[in-house]
Amino acid sequence: MSNRPDVELRLPAESAYVAVLRMTTAGLAARLDFTLDDIEDLRMAVGEACALVLEHASARGDLRASFDLSDGSIRVSISADSEPGSEPDSDSFGWQVLTALTSDVRTHREGALLWVSFTVRSSITA
Repeated sequence: MSNRPDVELRLPAESAYVAVLRMTTAGLAARLDFTLDDIEDLRMAVGEACALVLEHASARGDLRASFDLSDGSIRVSISADSEPGSEPDSDSFGWQVLTALTSDVRTHREGALLWVSFTVRSSITA
């Protein structure tokens, strides 16, 4: 079994590119037959996760997204190159939105990359 995600995307770490990532996310969820409400929740969660990592992103760094697709759920991992020691604010409104819309929200650091990961399940298979 491979640790390679089903889909990976790398963009400049700028807020202007978050719309591209949200649209890609919606397309993947639609292929998994998520409902329109589930897709909108997922798009919002991706936007909030991007905001959390972009707040700490290094200039001219990358915004990365990986997607692990399974029957009825998507595991999303968003990261950006960031300064050491920077962490998302778990008391922020964005964090509260993210944890309300998703499950299994986690942050971790992998070298210079600050990651926020979460899972969204389709309400059809719930």
